Amino acid sequence: MEKMQNIRVAVDSVIFSIKDGELSVLLIGMNKDPFKGQKAFPGGFISQNETTEDAARRILKEETGVSDVFLEQLATFDAPKRDPRGRVISVAYYALLPSSEVKLKAAAKYSDIGWYVASDLPKLAYDHKQIAETAINRLRSKLEYSNVAWSLLPRDFTLTELQKVYETILGRDLDKRNFRRKILALGLINASGEKQKGGVHRPAQLYHFKQRKLVYTDVL
Repeated sequence: MEKMQNIRVAVDSVIFSIKDGELSVLLIGMNKDPFKGQKAFPGGFISQNETTEDAARRILKEETGVSDVFLEQLATFDAPKRDPRGRVISVAYYALLPSSEVKLKAAAKYSDIGWYVASDLPKLAYDHKQIAETAINRLRSKLEYSNVAWSLLPRDFTLTELQKVYETILGRDLDKRNFRRKILALGLINASGEKQKGGVHRPAQLYHFKQRKLVYTDVL
């Protein structure tokens, strides 16, 4: 006869932003054994009266101070031995947000909080290396068939800034002329009527996304 289940459900949040021209993720420092001193994604157990998405949004708000950003369920990680403390199933989410809007605030249970370059992460606790790889691959794929880049940019941006988001995440250069022609032809963005202020070069035209919500289309 099988033993009664003793399983807990947690949420882990991969929070992406672009910092200093690099795709970065938010990591916290672990305070307790067996992972003391290691880094991990912000997370925690869901409460009795919240869904996994509710928990992910709560964690996002607590750690970054923002809430109205792109958030999507990534995958479920349920290896029986993924948490040495007991049987814990993690439902992972990923979020995208412009770094200018973020005000980091580490919860008391963490030793620190900060941004780390996604391509050069430190040793991660639990199975968070696998979660990181899954999230990065999902983001790259999502970028190619949707307008999801809107959540990594300020409301107004130049075409150069938009292209840089794509190049940073995909890890390759894009042809400037072809990229601009395709983006404008798709009708995802509009010229704002304003130009970029400051700088030594001719002011660039500013654009904004027509919809700051997910739209599926063949971008690349």
